[in-house]
Amino acid sequence: MNSGVARVGGVNARRGAEVLLEVLESEGVRYIFGNPGTTELPLMDALVRTPDIHYVLGLQEASVVAMADGYAQAARRPAFLNLHTAGGLGHGMGNLLNASVSQTPLVVTAGQQDSRHTISDPLLFGDLVRIAEPAVKWAREVASADQLPVLVRRAFHDANAAPSGPVFLSFPMDVMEEMSTIGISGASNIDRSFTAGSLGLLASHLAAIKPGRLAIIAGDEIYTSQAASEVVALAEILGAPVYGSSWPSRIPYPTSHPLWSGNLPTMARSIAEILSNYDAIFALGGKSLITILYTEGSAVPPSCEVFQLSSDVRDLGRTYATRLSVMGEIKASLEVLLPVLREATKANADAYRKLVVRLAEQRQVQRAKLASIADAGLEQASVSPLVAAREAVRAIGPDVAIVDEAIATSTHVRRFLDSASPNQYSFLRGGGLGWGMPAAVGCSLGLDRAPVVSLVGDGAALYSPQAMWTAAHEKLPVTFVVMNNREYNVLKNFMKSQTHYLSAQANRYLAMEIDNPAVDYLALARSMGLPARRVDRPADVAAAIEAGIASGVPNLIEVIITAD
Repeated sequence: MNSGVARVGGVNARRGAEVLLEVLESEGVRYIFGNPGTTELPLMDALVRTPDIHYVLGLQEASVVAMADGYAQAARRPAFLNLHTAGGLGHGMGNLLNASVSQTPLVVTAGQQDSRHTISDPLLFGDLVRIAEPAVKWAREVASADQLPVLVRRAFHDANAAPSGPVFLSFPMDVMEEMSTIGISGASNIDRSFTAGSLGLLASHLAAIKPGRLAIIAGDEIYTSQAASEVVALAEILGAPVYGSSWPSRIPYPTSHPLWSGNLPTMARSIAEILSNYDAIFALGGKSLITILYTEGSAVPPSCEVFQLSSDVRDLGRTYATRLSVMGEIKASLEVLLPVLREATKANADAYRKLVVRLAEQRQVQRAKLASIADAGLEQASVSPLVAAREAVRAIGPDVAIVDEAIATSTHVRRFLDSASPNQYSFLRGGGLGWGMPAAVGCSLGLDRAPVVSLVGDGAALYSPQAMWTAAHEKLPVTFVVMNNREYNVLKNFMKSQTHYLSAQANRYLAMEIDNPAVDYLALARSMGLPARRVDRPADVAAAIEAGIASGVPNLIEVIITAD
């Protein structure tokens, strides 16, 4: 019995932890992201005999959750993670909320105290289900080892089902130790693609819009659906510019394509100024018009009609009245829509082709102006956020994955992206800091240990720097680029813009600086096993990042930027 395996009636009996691992292997799980404590020890012991599942150690649960998030997004499959009781789940809640907003499919688990003595309120005990519920699709505690196959498979299925997102299971320690002869059956094959209805009607509506008066909004769901090529075909048929979400998780459209028009701004008034140039928008995927600061009026002008396609029925007509919204998986639905739309628009095909040429020419002019501004900045003594962004993008190139949590430079970075890939760029969709560095670690694992560049602000880098240790421990080629302006620059700039604020009038901003004392990011990186260097001249930025990527090892580059 010491081995954890016995025979009962000719059937193998094994501990609940081993049943769990059998299910995970059958689901194709390669990694468990975790930080173990006492309640996780049965699982850790069972892993000794499960070499095909690799345990990725994070030094804090916030890092663990974001690593799993980055992995799930990059690998396009649910990630499995294991946290430690109520305290560990609490540590991970910020990034679990990020994953929920981003609709990242995660199977989140946590060890629970032995259920036989929970009546006595033992140390580390808490109501894990109630703690997790606000951030997950559903939460449940496993009552016996025999429930593991059904509940774990259900968790994987539901995490991946639209709208995707985290689910939670609590594993009491005695359940993980309990002997069971339950079979695990096999993994189910589920085809989740489904085609929207009313596509003929949608095609007729889109065809009726005057050429040049329709804009497409490419939401995050395009990435999940792997529908970028269909969206490119849609845009080219209609000669329509393609805008990205105002606060994206991904840029799911090739940024080198002539119809790519950049991401929308984050205030309703500014979004409306752009959309006022169009009679209609066709939004692919939900929640593409996220606003941050309040401004008067709707993001969608009254004169602009709304058409939507999403697999999430909750987003259809949720905020803005729509002329027609259809529910369907984006790739499957566009495959049906495109030939119908091509036929419906053939009378205007020449006008659409001319629009594509004109938009391509406008894009070249805009990019040339932007490059000229950046070139002029190279001659300055200090590094502006715009120059830092351009030089970083130039060094990274079109193929290396970018995980961005550097808010001071992110808008500029997105303006300079020029890649044929719809998969290069990911961003902090949930808004809670501490996601980017560990997400880059998970992203590299999800891309079979490919190079990744993590762009992170100096403030954000202090939320989960433990990710650097995991990158070093796993020998992952992640280059962490800290954009350091030594302050909470976005917050300070907002306060400066509010002339009625006492802070703006007195030029005094409480709790906005991170410079007394200044944080030594090089020492922090080196303490976790990473080589590190600092650059403060514009001409040195690209070379440093190129060298970091070429090194093939985890490393950190601190870029001192101005507080623009």
